[in-house]
Amino acid sequence: LLEMVDRLGIDVIWFGYGNISFPLIQAIRAARPQLKLVCDTDSVWSRFVLRELPYAGSERRRAAIERKGRQKETEERAWVQLCDVTTAVSEVDAEFYRSISPEPERIHLFSNVIDLASYREVPSAPADLKRPCMFLAGTFGHYNSPMDTAARWVLEEILPRVQAQIPEVHFYIVGKGSDRTLGHASGQSVTVTGKLPSVLPYLCHADVSLVPLKFESGTRFKILEAAACGVPIVSTVLGAEGLPVVHGEHLLLADEPEQFAAAVVEMIRNKPVARQLAGNCHELVQQGFSVEHLENEA
Repeated sequence: LLEMVDRLGIDVIWFGYGNISFPLIQAIRAARPQLKLVCDTDSVWSRFVLRELPYAGSERRRAAIERKGRQKETEERAWVQLCDVTTAVSEVDAEFYRSISPEPERIHLFSNVIDLASYREVPSAPADLKRPCMFLAGTFGHYNSPMDTAARWVLEEILPRVQAQIPEVHFYIVGKGSDRTLGHASGQSVTVTGKLPSVLPYLCHADVSLVPLKFESGTRFKILEAAACGVPIVSTVLGAEGLPVVHGEHLLLADEPEQFAAAVVEMIRNKPVARQLAGNCHELVQQGFSVEHLENEA
């Protein structure tokens, strides 16, 4: 990097995924104090880590979470001073970074967005797609990850309640690592696909997209993508954090199993309501989370 800086006369280094770039940020700042540095974050990583505490199954796990989370907090306090700009994907995140920065004006919004044009062409559904169906996509791969925890919650608490009213419902778990940690759940009512070239053949033909997160940080691309595809969404409150969505207007929000399952049933059975919410959410994303919107923020 330093060789490139010197050879090309670079003035600014923009650290994408700045949350994991702290050692590099330190080294670059020490070597070239005159450079302008941007730490582009995708979340508040300390929150991402520490929010798992209520779900930790052992004291050893709790201690590991505390240690890792406090380390990230220390890094966050350091980089908001080292960098000329720290970006946040939502006002929720921006407020956190402003609260730990001696110069809050260095914190700027740089939202998660989606290229709606790439979702206009609807792919064909998989030949064996079962309807009605629920869809959950993400990156899976270890027992304590937010996505694995969310998937188990749906399998254990949500799916049986939905099946009590819609016995034929099918649950698709799609994404990298899902087959490794959740493949055992595949059966008559569940399909675990693992990594796919694209999630769109499943997402575009789903009756409802789920965002059942209990802990995480940042804003959820899952909601933006489902909205881009015109698919109705049921999410936990935390799952929709940082996005200006309203329960009953853009999607349905629920944190308790009974309410979450009831929302899924409503989306599957009440097609006019589902279409209205999905349309409203698509319009919201189009207005505030497009590539053009991000260009203005940049």
